[in-house]
Amino acid sequence: MANVESPSLTILGCGYIGTAVARRALQRGWQVSALTRNAEAAAGLRELGLQRVVEAEIDSDSWHGELDAEQDYVLNCVSSGGNGLEGYRKSYVNGQRSLVQWAGRGRLGTVVYTSATSVYPQSEGEWVDEDTPTQGCSPTGELLLESERVLAEAVAGIGRWFVLRLGGIYGPQRHFMLDRIRGGDTHFSGSPEGYINLIRQEDVVSAVEASFAAPEGLANRIYNVIDGSPVTREAFYGWLAEQCGQGEVSFDPEAEGQRDNGRRGSRGRLPNRRVSIDRIREELGWAPRFADFRAGFTEMLH
Repeated sequence: MANVESPSLTILGCGYIGTAVARRALQRGWQVSALTRNAEAAAGLRELGLQRVVEAEIDSDSWHGELDAEQDYVLNCVSSGGNGLEGYRKSYVNGQRSLVQWAGRGRLGTVVYTSATSVYPQSEGEWVDEDTPTQGCSPTGELLLESERVLAEAVAGIGRWFVLRLGGIYGPQRHFMLDRIRGGDTHFSGSPEGYINLIRQEDVVSAVEASFAAPEGLANRIYNVIDGSPVTREAFYGWLAEQCGQGEVSFDPEAEGQRDNGRRGSRGRLPNRRVSIDRIREELGWAPRFADFRAGFTEMLH
């Protein structure tokens, strides 16, 4: 293991979230390595000053000998490789299996994995927490649950793990809906009453850091990570439109958005639930800096 003065961190799938975590760790003097499948991202990471950057697909074993499996901390924040369900299985399930295999070569102190709140299939606007049943979630949600199980069932090389189920991520350089409304598009598919659960990039980073710093006696936990203030789609899009000087928003409940089919649960219904963050607040003392979407978007509006 690395010495106390200079902790070691490896980030797998080092993109939007991973790069932000890497930047913070470097500022603290950590030794940071990363895996990415994107050559442009790899070049940017090298410019940041990472100790080692490897270009490879996470589900392969080609990188296992290139990244030291003796690590204080590991963050798996891989995203889908595209190609629908096949891409999800490749990145999340097979990628997690590859991580577990790599862990067997050494010792990973704390592993943090970013999953998603899409594992919750509830559709009546009810509150859900980490103990809420996930049966009947969408096909993509099932693959995320499978990837969580792969990590939970690892038997060698991992000291402890934390799964962070993230809501919809936005932040600097990632605000598609804001750009859409700024462009004058204020008509949306789906129901205006459905709840959305959001989290800003910086708060994801702080939740990852809180997991790394969790007390020694705390291990192998799942946490929801959102801003704690679910909002209806009507309130969210309506507020953004008002701030952008656009007209009223409208919705077509009968129409389907581009991503809707992949989000439907086994009963054919879109998720509509409010996600609780009580557990991470109580166990890790974590709280979002941006307590709701208004706080998170205001500075990006100017």
